[in-house]
Amino acid sequence: MFWYALLVLGVAAERVVELVVARRNTALALARTGVEHGRGHYPVMVALHTALLVCCLLEPVLAHRPFLPALAWPMLSLVLLAQALRWWCVTALGPYWNTRVIVVPGTRPIRTGPYRFARHPNYVAVVVEVAALPLVHSAWLTAAVFSAADAVLLAVRLRCENAALTRAVPA
Repeated sequence: MFWYALLVLGVAAERVVELVVARRNTALALARTGVEHGRGHYPVMVALHTALLVCCLLEPVLAHRPFLPALAWPMLSLVLLAQALRWWCVTALGPYWNTRVIVVPGTRPIRTGPYRFARHPNYVAVVVEVAALPLVHSAWLTAAVFSAADAVLLAVRLRCENAALTRAVPA
């Protein structure tokens, strides 16, 4: 459990770094007359992802979940791949990457990096991580509940983001 707790705390630390990058990028976007969309779902997203990390630590202890190497190692690989994809997205979007939906008028959607292959690759990373991180230590209930909750949240988020991007694309 010690190594798993360290992994979850590492993911939490990575989230803090994301928030620092996002805060900087938010200030840049708003200074360039960026418009924020979907403020209402943002606190829900923060709460959901924070609760995921807490439940990742609680379920293995409270429900006496075993460490199953045959499950843990593939799930750990997926978690690491999700992190790599997320940071590829952050790098590709540069100052436009954010945890919020902020569109700067007159800018075109990024079509480099992972965005050459998918419209929302960052959300692929999120879906994989939400499912895989709990399963590194057999927290199947956390994986199931948070995957379902995240699917609902992502439906709202994608609708919001796609609408914002569609309205903002320059002629």
